[in-house]
Amino acid sequence: MRADSGPSFSPLYRQIKGLLIARLQAGEWKAGEAIPSEIELAGRFGVSQGTVRKAVDELAAENLLVRRQGKGTFVATHAEQQQQYRFLRLMPDEGQQSGLGRQLLDCRRQRAPAWIARQLGMRAGDAMVEVRRILQSEGRPVVLDDIWLPGDLFKGLTTERLNRHRGPFYGLFETEFGVHMIRAQEKIRAVAADADSAALLQVPVGSPLLSVERLSYTYGDKPVELRRGLYNTSTHFYRNDLN
Repeated sequence: MRADSGPSFSPLYRQIKGLLIARLQAGEWKAGEAIPSEIELAGRFGVSQGTVRKAVDELAAENLLVRRQGKGTFVATHAEQQQQYRFLRLMPDEGQQSGLGRQLLDCRRQRAPAWIARQLGMRAGDAMVEVRRILQSEGRPVVLDDIWLPGDLFKGLTTERLNRHRGPFYGLFETEFGVHMIRAQEKIRAVAADADSAALLQVPVGSPLLSVERLSYTYGDKPVELRRGLYNTSTHFYRNDLN
């Protein structure tokens, strides 16, 4: 007879990491806010400061927390300058990325088709928000984004609200809807511009474009955004840093 496998134990710092993530997920510490010191957390959880430090180190490496010398540790936010384009890998052929302009084309609530609902963990026909926008570099369109969001998480998201917000969308999602995009998976392929995308990106029909489909997750590996971007790479390239 085959013996049953024994219990599976997680290292103590991993257990503390899980408790910290649970606090983040519950909204105990908001995006951009400082979390308690390592000494305070060690006392709260009844463990050593070194155990807490190791858990915090992993969360910082995963961009969930940000350490600031002499100030403490803070919940990462896409509203910070160094975090704004963490998920956007498009870089100009020459010079540095100086920021992208935004032109909002549409924001509407509608019923989710099956293929979108399946990826967002919804049911076909559930309410969703669809956003379409263009990102511009030096006044020229370089990205056409179609974004789909679960309607129950983004009640009240409108064109007017998006236009009033001056920072990145992910910063707005954090501060006004409590939804944090902490990681993403992407599928990338080459496509040819159809008539619609060609007109919006100001390229000839049939021009080569880079299609980047991104599924973004919040705490607990819950999918909360599906995005399909068409990138004009005639003057830009897609950069990924590999470890």
